[in-house]
Amino acid sequence: MKSGLMKKKDQEEAGEIDLTPMLDVVFILLIFFIVTSVFVTEAGIEVSRPEASTAEDTSGDMILIAVGPNGDIWIDGDQIDPRFIRSRFELRLADAPNSSVIIQADQSANNEQVMLILQAAREANIDDVSISAEA
Repeated sequence: MKSGLMKKKDQEEAGEIDLTPMLDVVFILLIFFIVTSVFVTEAGIEVSRPEASTAEDTSGDMILIAVGPNGDIWIDGDQIDPRFIRSRFELRLADAPNSSVIIQADQSANNEQVMLILQAAREANIDDVSISAEA
C-alpha cells in the first residue's frame, strides 16, 4: 500500500513544469523592450527653418506649430486640419492662459498656411506669436 502512495507522489512531481526558463525569457524580453524604447523618436515633422540674425531663445508655456514643405500643419506633434487651429488654441489657453505661439515654418512652405495660423491666433486672443528661425 505504501508503494502505491509513493508512485502517485512521484507522478505528481514528474508532472510539474519548471518555470525558470520561461521566466528567463520574459526578463530578457523585458530588458530588450526597455532598452529599445529609449531609441523611439517623437512623432512629428522635420522642418527646415530659415536663418535670421535676430533670433531669440524663448521659454515658458508654448504652443509649437510646424508647417511642413507640403503645407501640413502640426501642433505639438499632432497633424491637424487648418479649420481646427483656433479650437486647438482655445483648448490650450484654457489650460495655460498666458501661452505663446511659436510657428516653425519650412522655408519652402506656402505662406498661406502661416497666415491662417496667425489669423487663428488673433481670433483666439493670443498676443504673443513668434515665427521661429535658426540663428
